[in-house]
Amino acid sequence: MSSEIIESNFIHDIIDADLEAGVVDKIHTRFPPEPNGYLHIGRAKAIYINWSTAKKYGGLFNLRYDDTNPAKEDNEYVESILNDLKWLGAEPSGGIFYGSDYFDKCYEYAVQLIKDGKAYVCDLNAEEMREYRGTLTEPGKNSPYRDRSVEENLDLFERMKNGEFADGTHTLRAKIDMSSPNMNMRDPAIYRIVHCNHHRQGDKWCIYPLYDYAHPIQDALEGITHSLCSLEFENHRPLYDWVVNNINFENKPKQREFARLNVTYTVMSKRYLRQLVETGLVDGWDDPRMPTLCGLRRRGYTPAAIFDFVKRAGISKADSLVDINLLEHCIREELNMTAQRKIAVLDPVKVIVDNYPEDKEEYFEVTNNPNDENAGTRKLPFTRELYIEKSDFAEEPPSKFFRLKPDGEVRLMGAYIVKYAGVDKDENGNITAIHVNADIETANGNPADGRKIKGTIHWLSAKHALDADMMLYDKLFTIENVSDIPEDKTYNDYLNPESLTKLEKCKIEPSLANAKPGEKFQFVRNAYFTVDTKYPNTFNRVVVLKDSFPKK
Repeated sequence: MSSEIIESNFIHDIIDADLEAGVVDKIHTRFPPEPNGYLHIGRAKAIYINWSTAKKYGGLFNLRYDDTNPAKEDNEYVESILNDLKWLGAEPSGGIFYGSDYFDKCYEYAVQLIKDGKAYVCDLNAEEMREYRGTLTEPGKNSPYRDRSVEENLDLFERMKNGEFADGTHTLRAKIDMSSPNMNMRDPAIYRIVHCNHHRQGDKWCIYPLYDYAHPIQDALEGITHSLCSLEFENHRPLYDWVVNNINFENKPKQREFARLNVTYTVMSKRYLRQLVETGLVDGWDDPRMPTLCGLRRRGYTPAAIFDFVKRAGISKADSLVDINLLEHCIREELNMTAQRKIAVLDPVKVIVDNYPEDKEEYFEVTNNPNDENAGTRKLPFTRELYIEKSDFAEEPPSKFFRLKPDGEVRLMGAYIVKYAGVDKDENGNITAIHVNADIETANGNPADGRKIKGTIHWLSAKHALDADMMLYDKLFTIENVSDIPEDKTYNDYLNPESLTKLEKCKIEPSLANAKPGEKFQFVRNAYFTVDTKYPNTFNRVVVLKDSFPKK
């Protein structure tokens, strides 16, 4: 992606204006994930915007873990987030930081706000605070503790820090305006008591800054010029600016917002995704049906396809629901050009070529990728007994069925034309073998008499074919817009019972014995597949061959 042309968007227009006005001279962005879960594709948009913006302007891009809430944070998530960024090719050029790196400074600034009369310790509990806060149409009421003296507030805040009070008994609140039309400005809490071990700080702290207070401080201290975040933080921007201005930072970061990435048939709720994992409804965070980046990676998606999807979906301030078929189109378009073609028979039935010698074995040359002249060719073994797909034969064919059928001929791809001769069946009437005769003069060529053969099917030598399992993945949910779920329903009511079909003892060509985990192929006439990274001898379907994304 180093030579990629990064197209302009409204964020770049803002930056261009800032550069021209001399407001900034070097662009510095950041990506601030919470280490309490695995990143999903929605976060890929935030990563792309912040990383590509810094890259376009020759600036710096930070990874900063927002670990200000210790209750659900874990080093497992810290490592997974960094792995995802590295995999995407968006490594943090400006460094890796933690919100907890700034706890001392956050506390220092909070003390200064108290001394300046701009923060106070409040004893209202959560329910009382909601009551005092007011509504969208009614102003809030001042807390009865709002006018405490500076000395009393300093004493209480220090005692909060020293662990003298239980969780929820006190908060530190910014003193702004309880009648503000913006609910976020009605004396928001900026510190709360949480007696909980922190994954990096241990038991050093029992008070923790809230995100809206800590984030602008972190941005300012790191020299972030543009804090690019999703649209739900737009109403929080006045508080962001209040913190920056009232702490009197010389270099003031600027927050700007973009629309989140919403995708059809996809849930982005981290809480629900965790529930799916913890209840065993999926095979971990990296289940290929999950919208997590590690799940998409295991499914066979590539960084290029994901970033291509983000760009095509658009970067704007307008909320939209993006068709998941666009994501599939992006990976299909890439794999069509890059994936080697291989043969796999997913639902095999044996074919016996009656007029072919039992002890004979020959090889036919087939193309590895018709879209890549440098991909070369390989040789497939041909023997008397073969496998074809059950669906490529019909005893009672429908109209316009151009595959193998009674009194019909079909070409075995790259090899002979064969004609139906009969079938073997078991006691239940199931076909156990199909008999054909080969036109031996047509080895990878046309009949001498000029007859036209309309159908071509793939095949494998029964003697050389290997067994493998195929995981056929589909959408995890049956509802297009997960925001439309009725109030009396849950996500679980819309789980797709056909989101995974496992096929065992499928047949694959012998060259796939050396396929590496994560390697991708087009199984001709079937779909694109990748070698699973968790289970041996298993291939995951990336995407079907047919493109359902509407063409312009």
